Amino acid sequence: MGKYVNQMGILMKVSTAWLLPGQGSQKIGMGLDLYNCTEIGKNYFKKSQEIMDCDIQSIIFNGPEEILKKTEYTQPAIYIVSVILGKLLIQKGIIPSAIAGHSLGEYSALSLANVFNFETGLELVKVRSKSMAKAGLINQGTMAAIVGLDQNTVESICKSYEGDGIVVPANYNSPSQIVISGSINAVRWVMKTAKESGAKISVELNVSAAFHSPLMRPAREDLAEMLNSLEISDSIIPLFTNVNAKPIIKGNEIKESLIKQLEHPVLWSKSILAMKNKGIKSFIEVGPGNVLKGLTKRIDNTLICDNVGSLEQLEKKFV
Repeated sequence: MGKYVNQMGILMKVSTAWLLPGQGSQKIGMGLDLYNCTEIGKNYFKKSQEIMDCDIQSIIFNGPEEILKKTEYTQPAIYIVSVILGKLLIQKGIIPSAIAGHSLGEYSALSLANVFNFETGLELVKVRSKSMAKAGLINQGTMAAIVGLDQNTVESICKSYEGDGIVVPANYNSPSQIVISGSINAVRWVMKTAKESGAKISVELNVSAAFHSPLMRPAREDLAEMLNSLEISDSIIPLFTNVNAKPIIKGNEIKESLIKQLEHPVLWSKSILAMKNKGIKSFIEVGPGNVLKGLTKRIDNTLICDNVGSLEQLEKKFV
């Protein structure tokens, strides 16, 4: 709990859930203000330079974009910036009642919930991102966003594919936005069929692999090996997981959930509604971009959702 200035400028105490973003929210220059103006920003970027096998600081601050958008750099970059912003909020006494992260965002969420420290989280993200990039080379695939069809229709179209390869729903982002994932030909067939079935938008995403599908299986071994080598603490904040949209706090359940997450869909819409059913009506996206803020309003427009992606936003909205 903490004091929060809402979008109408009213100072209020609220019970909120934090939402941590995943791939697609990155932009060149994010976090530069945190590095220049905060002690924790300087410290965490310094630690990141030591952990990563690259000049991650320069990639985040200067790009180029074609490098930053590669999975093995995007995931650590978003994790670093999101955790710094979350730690700054905690320093102000803002503590969420629940927490959720979209795909990669679960790692940011778990670091902020004291399941592991910043460094361990970044080591895990480093292994995860490299393993996922490698899996994409072994099993080539793609993803696409389908907008304007309901969940059952998209699932039915995926199941009706009879060609080579596979295609499955990967992200249930909102009631009318489903991301599909799988083999290139299979995904493109579903895109075409979805458009013929009345989808408003059917667009292939600029990604390097078929995330959250069985084609990610080669990434499981390396990530599982590292997770199983660690002592994972219980979460101090209930985490609503991607794999079943239910709150968990036990360390062993968290391990299992993170391994499953690679090959299973992100149940984002269901997670937001599950938190609403627990009495949470206010959400804050903590990290670069405002993708999750937009999705929250599409899931249920009665919910309040704001975002904190920079030091300026943080200082303006929280006192």
